[in-house]
Amino acid sequence: MINTLALQEAKDSSAVENIVTSHDELFRSSAFPDRVQGAAAKEVRDYSLALRTGFTRVRDTGLLRNLHILEIQAELERNSAGFRKLPGTLLKDSAGRVVYAPPQDARDVERLMGDLELFINDNTRFDADPLVKMAIIHHQFESIHPFYDGNGRTGRIINVLYLVMRGLLDIPILYLSRHIVRTKGDYYALLQKVRDEGAWEEWTLYMLQAVERTAGSTIAMIGEIRDALLDYKHRIREHHGFYSRDLVNHLFRQPYTRIEFLMSDLKVSRLTAMKYLNVLAEDGFLSKHKFGRSNYYVNVALAGVLMRAEEEGGAE
Repeated sequence: MINTLALQEAKDSSAVENIVTSHDELFRSSAFPDRVQGAAAKEVRDYSLALRTGFTRVRDTGLLRNLHILEIQAELERNSAGFRKLPGTLLKDSAGRVVYAPPQDARDVERLMGDLELFINDNTRFDADPLVKMAIIHHQFESIHPFYDGNGRTGRIINVLYLVMRGLLDIPILYLSRHIVRTKGDYYALLQKVRDEGAWEEWTLYMLQAVERTAGSTIAMIGEIRDALLDYKHRIREHHGFYSRDLVNHLFRQPYTRIEFLMSDLKVSRLTAMKYLNVLAEDGFLSKHKFGRSNYYVNVALAGVLMRAEEEGGAE
């Protein structure tokens, strides 16, 4: 689930920044990581890697430290610039008037991020529901704007990792970015309304609604994926002697796979892996495609679930 749904979160979070890629480009880039084409696909791939890195750190330490946040942003931006040392970008309205200035002095950025780190990890500093704290943390991080670039995407990764840290999620598969990208105008307006008017309640309710809607859609999608996996399991086992649980799990790890991936996962020869995939393609479980001189195979059911989820999300 992490492999597939983390890519969905990466795609939607990048779309908030107007970095748009198609499902086909996204999943093909995961099947051919050495041949990723297009800046958008690379950005999404880096987001997915950063989310995985952050999840590993939170799982191993039980904390979400600034050290981890720096590592996440470095993975996103492919640099190690760290917290910004120069003044932050001024937020202006359509008439060119400054409506918000993030902390301009590097010492203020360091101090505020230190305070935020304590707020994230010390529950005694503000004893509130974790979802409410997540909303506050996100607003504060985006207002500090501690990095030269990647603040939005880093902040959205922090949202999910904080819920993992507090035990509300076992794995980072609640992709809040889908709701944010669909309601981008409200998102930015409410961020600013807190700064202008102290409208914390409206902001918090917006974030709670984002959690509610994406939790429901994610649960429904996981249920569809589970049903599709069980269907494949029963039908492949019934008709093919080469069935194994590892084979079915492999097919649902990501929508696209290759002969080389199956060889590595099942520890089988190239000829055997090719036979398995080609037979499953002939029977309609997979569809076979060519990319350059290589073949890749698409899990028809899994790709269908993800595409339907995308269409339904667009209809919000």
